[in-house]
Amino acid sequence: MNRRIVSATLNLPLPPEAAFRLFTARGERDWVPGWEPVFPVETPDDTAPGTVWLTASSEEETTWLVASRDFPRSVSYARITPGVRAGTVAVTLAATGAGSEVTVTYDMTPLTPDAAEALDEFAAGYPAFIRSWEELIAARLA
Repeated sequence: MNRRIVSATLNLPLPPEAAFRLFTARGERDWVPGWEPVFPVETPDDTAPGTVWLTASSEEETTWLVASRDFPRSVSYARITPGVRAGTVAVTLAATGAGSEVTVTYDMTPLTPDAAEALDEFAAGYPAFIRSWEELIAARLA
């Protein structure tokens, strides 16, 4: 089993100060269908380092933790899906003449052979996955 590191960039017609929120636990609710983070303790700032939230699907539950934040330039998250995978998601934002260039990097380690196969599939489809983010956000902004 091998660690998978994948990265891709999307462009948004928003300055980093506005685009940053779209990549936070609460902000993703605005454009990710079915995204419903649950905070085990009330938190006024979902980007504060150390903040924890959970997401769930019918197959698995993931625990997220804000690892670092440098508003509006970057935010990173640790994420663990018990018995499946663990790793980080890093989001960096840079101002452009038309808005922001956003780079999203997943660094994931599979915890089982089945998870390794699933991560291989995820890595193969990653560019299309990030393009879908750009499309979902554009539709939300329209």
